Amino acid sequence: MDIPAILALYDRELRAGMEHPGARKEVLPHVVRFVRPAPGMNFVLYSRLDETNADAVIAEQVAYFSPMGQPFEWQAYAHDTPPDLLARLRAHGFVPDEAHTVMVLDLREVPGALLAPVDADVRRITARDGLEDVIHIEEEVWGGDFGWMRARMGDHLEIPGYLSLYVAYVQGTPACTGWTYFHAGSRFAGLFGGSTVPALRGRGLYTAVLAQRVQEALERGRDFLVIDASDMSRPIVSRYGFRLLAEAYACEWKGDA
Repeated sequence: MDIPAILALYDRELRAGMEHPGARKEVLPHVVRFVRPAPGMNFVLYSRLDETNADAVIAEQVAYFSPMGQPFEWQAYAHDTPPDLLARLRAHGFVPDEAHTVMVLDLREVPGALLAPVDADVRRITARDGLEDVIHIEEEVWGGDFGWMRARMGDHLEIPGYLSLYVAYVQGTPACTGWTYFHAGSRFAGLFGGSTVPALRGRGLYTAVLAQRVQEALERGRDFLVIDASDMSRPIVSRYGFRLLAEAYACEWKGDA
């Protein structure tokens, strides 16, 4: 797997070239940024900076976003330039979260275990009311309030071909969920979710939902799958051929340093 070449393609297609339904994309000489209706999170998804302009461009983004009164963040990657980008963002009032690991699977190298027919009770969710099972799983696994999914993911389900959402059930109980975003014109599909309720782990449900999504991506002609792998999912997807692509940081602006 040619990781540097895939990473360059990832930057071009899923960062600089990305579109987000419901958000206005603004392409500037040094950054690609998105503006959501209030009170949504605005963000910089991609930047092309160097030592001579980084501080000025960061300051420009703060000056642009901060008067809106909405949260905003800068999606920074370990390979972004300049090499001290994270330190510069901190100096301008951004607070990075813990690094999250982006992993990639070349769909020409999918192991047979992910191509076998799925025996578990995995169902495709196509209507808004099915989101209640997804929300139930996410809140049981992670805690907190996932009610925001009703509006955002409900809207995404209505965009043809954009979001594929699955839930695995055990005797009718929602047990595991995962979803895939298919961005138009991209060779990538993005995996999200991948959560199993604690009481029903160890039954192969995560793998079943993963296999369902891998098979769909192949059927739809994608070349790569990417996933922001959590500590729980990273060992599983590694066994199935996913490899480290990048380390990323969501840096939320908290105010002037």
